[in-house]
Amino acid sequence: MRVEKSIEITAPVEKIWPFLAEPEKILKWYIPLQKFEYTSAQHSGEGAPLYFEEKTSGQLMKLNCTVTEWVENERFAFKMTSGNMLKSYQEKWKVETTPFGSRFTFTEEGKLPYGVIGSLIEPLVQRGSANTVEKMLFRLKSLAEA
Repeated sequence: MRVEKSIEITAPVEKIWPFLAEPEKILKWYIPLQKFEYTSAQHSGEGAPLYFEEKTSGQLMKLNCTVTEWVENERFAFKMTSGNMLKSYQEKWKVETTPFGSRFTFTEEGKLPYGVIGSLIEPLVQRGSANTVEKMLFRLKSLAEA
């Protein structure tokens, strides 16, 4: 399952970046998140461990992750190292300068467990996730443009 969505934001990348790197600001736009925290003294850069909880389908998904990409004012990516509800998962957030401000792109890729059943329900899960991501992007836009 893969979801990728972008949005134009009339704000410089430097104004958007804190919403991608600081847990308290991430929680303001990432609608299903219940918790997002770095789990060591390292709060930036590749290799930083993090933990998040996301309410999805009436359940609480709990994932331990590691930051795989960190380029300030450009991109932030992480992948699951352990957790429930998913076989694998990764996200990438990218922000780039445009003539009118910035473009933010959110990409997530995940694999459901459950074998054949997981494959059958994947399109439904993907559609729901895409709808949620669109709402998240509009919230981020609103916060960054304020």
